[in-house]
Amino acid sequence: MEVLIYLVPMALGLGLLGLGGFLWSLKSGQYDDLDGAAWRAILDEDAVEDSARADSPHGSRPRTS
Repeated sequence: MEVLIYLVPMALGLGLLGLGGFLWSLKSGQYDDLDGAAWRAILDEDAVEDSARADSPHGSRPRTS
């Protein structure tokens, strides 16, 4: 029973640390584009580069590789 004096504050501290990390991730925009990451994982890399190049305000850029 004496160990509870240490375990309860440690559990509360870890819970608050996790809550703080979650709130920080919300504030920093980690959950803004959930579908984009899923589509980038399955799309072909060349197709992603071509669409990014088409959406670029600077027009077409030459390939670097």
